[in-house]
Formats: sequence, C-alpha cells, structure tokens
Amino acid sequence: MTGPGRSILRCLIGATLFAIMTVVAPAQAVTVSGLYDASVAIGGTAGDDLQAGYEEGLRRVMVRVSGTAEVLGMDGIEGVLDEAESLLLSYQVRSANGGNRLEMSFGAVGVNRALASIEAPVWGANRPLTLAWVAVQERGGRYLLTEAGASERASQWQRAFKWAAASRGLPVAFPPEQVASDRGLLSDLWGQFTGRIRDASETISYGALAMVRVRRSGDQWRADWTHDGMGEARADDSVTASSPAELADAVISRWAEGYASRYAVSAGDVGESPKVDIVLDGVSSLADYGKVGDALENLTPVESVHPLRVRGSRLTVQVTFSGELGQLKEYIALDPRFVVMEAPVTEAAKTPDNGPAQQVGAQGNDAPAAPEPAESQSGGTDAGSEPASESPVAYEPIVEGDEADAEQAFESLYQVLHYRWQPSGRVVDDNAEG
Repeated sequence: MTGPGRSILRCLIGATLFAIMTVVAPAQAVTVSGLYDASVAIGGTAGDDLQAGYEEGLRRVMVRVSGTAEVLGMDGIEGVLDEAESLLLSYQVRSANGGNRLEMSFGAVGVNRALASIEAPVWGANRPLTLAWVAVQERGGRYLLTEAGASERASQWQRAFKWAAASRGLPVAFPPEQVASDRGLLSDLWGQFTGRIRDASETISYGALAMVRVRRSGDQWRADWTHDGMGEARADDSVTASSPAELADAVISRWAEGYASRYAVSAGDVGESPKVDIVLDGVSSLADYGKVGDALENLTPVESVHPLRVRGSRLTVQVTFSGELGQLKEYIALDPRFVVMEAPVTEAAKTPDNGPAQQVGAQGNDAPAAPEPAESQSGGTDAGSEPASESPVAYEPIVEGDEADAEQAFESLYQVLHYRWQPSGRVVDDNAEG
C-alpha cells in the first residue's frame, strides 16, 4: 500500500512504536456537550420573534464558548448576532407552560469562526472538572453542599451553583452525600485547612479543587474561596451578591474566566480549517496504521491526517476537515471498522417534556436542543431563586490517557473522538462466550 497516510504513520511508528512510556495520573478533563445549544423564551413565532430568539441564543452560546461575558461588548458583536440564523444547525419552537420556547443547536465550527472574526477567544469542549467543597453559614448554623443535597436548604444552594455552572459550560462536582454529617470536615473547610479536605477528595476524580465559604455580609451574600489545581498556584478570591443565584453565578463566572484565560485559543489560532484529535485503540500492526490513515484520508470532509502519538495499540491522529464536526462523524460512522468508544456520563441533564414541536428548522437536524434554565425564577426568601427547568449541559470523562493526552485535550477546540479500530469491519461482542 502506498499513500501519504501510510508514509506519515510509518515515520511516527519508527520513532515511537517501541518506546517505553511512563504513565502518570492526569488531571480530570471532561468533554462538555450542549455548549452550542440554547433554549430561550419567545413571544411568538413571527419572523421578528424568531430573530430575537436566535440572537439571544447565540449570545448565551458565545459566552459559554469564549469563556467570558466580555465577548458581548466586543467590537463587531452586533454584526455577528445579526447573522445568528446562518449559524444554526437546527431549531424548534415548543409550547411550554403556556408560552413558547425556541430551542436551537448552533454549529461549533461556525460559532468558533464567528468568535475569531471579532478577535474573541475560543474555549474548547474539553474542560477541567472542578470539585467544589462549599460550606454555607446562615440562620446561626453551617452545612456542607453535597452532590445529592443533604437538606432542602443545601439542595437549593447546590442547584444554584449547578445552574450557574451549566450556563457557563463549566463542569462542577460536589463531594458525596456521606460527608455532609462530618463536622470535622466542615470545620476544616470553614477554616480553610486543606489537609483533611484533600484526603477526603482522594477517591474523587477532579482537575481542580475549590474550597468555598458562603455567609451573610450585611444585606449581601459573600463567598470567599481558595482554588487550586491544574498546575496553577493556589489562589484566593471573593465576591458578593444580593441573592444566592447571583452569588453562585459570580463565583462560577470567576472560575470559568480563569480557566478560559489559560486554555482558550486566540482568534489567530482558530484558522479556516478546523482540526480534531481522534484516538483509536486496537491499532496493533503496521498494516493497521496504514489502513487507518487511508480510511480517514478517503473521507470527503477530511483534508489531511497527521499522527500525534503512538502508545502500544493506541494511535492518536489529528484530522483537518471541512464543514461541521457532525458531518465528519457521520462519514466516519459509515465505515464499520471505526467503532465508537463512549465513556460513562458523569453529569447529564434531564430534558423535561415541553410539549409537541410546532416548527422544525430547515437545516436538516430535527433533534432539539435541551432547555436552559428559565429566565423567570422563584424561590424562598433566603434560599433565593431557582431555575424552573433543567440544565442542557452534560459531560463525560475523556477516555483515559496520560498527562500529555489530558493537556492536549484541554488545548483542543473540539471534543476528542475515540474509536476502537476493528480491521474486520465486525463489531466484536466482548461479552460473548468463546
């Protein structure tokens, strides 16, 4: 067999196939889905109502993908918003609670290029998972926020942080419910003593650790925290806000902007031709390497294939492609030798039934975006407001690799695609008896 795919891969194999690799535990990166989806309330289905909905949806998406709300004040943003409809992959109008919601999916490549056109940063879909230890002091007592929510009050605060994290596309996890009654941990957290907190976090995968204290300060809520991890020095910060929802949003926004400042790609690096990393397991022979390269290069959207790493039977390549990422995945799916490897979902949003669809966009994808937190919120006098619908953001771990894989993933604009190479073109049932 001849061709550029095989010759490029042969060079890489010659240098690395028999190298001895030392694997270290990587910081936890997760792939966030839903970054380019939005759901907004609209007044009706007339053209002006839809256009206003497209623009609002794109605003939310651009804040998530850039990592900063400052993008909405940049020169040229109004021109981008005027063309919001052209960036849509699909949309639906659904009846919900007596009103209408416009559910949209924007194209990742198109949005990224739009951000680059106004010199805005672009933060990819592979993001650090923050383990948040949050202690709240109110009404003369203190309690710890956990993943399940040990009490109604704790659950209200936990949901406020979850909604804020979803709106910024930031993966956040809380400690398990069983630690809620550990007064020693709560005391150490309030005193910002990190030793026992770190010990209690050892069995939890995370990329960064945040230790947060929330309390009343006059007529405001105040959050003070210590945040470290991802190879960065420990940093202390604080914010104040008038309600729990606003406080959670302020905290999460500060974290998201800090991550984006490190991992977002500058406009000049976005480029006209998007690139995606593809990891393939089961590539165990020279013939396989050549076949993988040729198979990918023969796909219509693929412009070039460049090998990045070979570790045992795992091959990582970078593919430059045209169009949207979804189109590339559809082409790969036509070749039965590429078997999708899926990681278990870590944090998945529930999609409520919002009624029958009234209108489907002409872009050819009739799958609706999951709803975002509703604009109108209600809640208790002290607990603050809560969203009326579930979050659209879900995330799953990137399939295990080493530290270099994790760091490379953080710096990629698009999700890492993971497949098992099945040379025979048959899907092997791992559970089948011999």
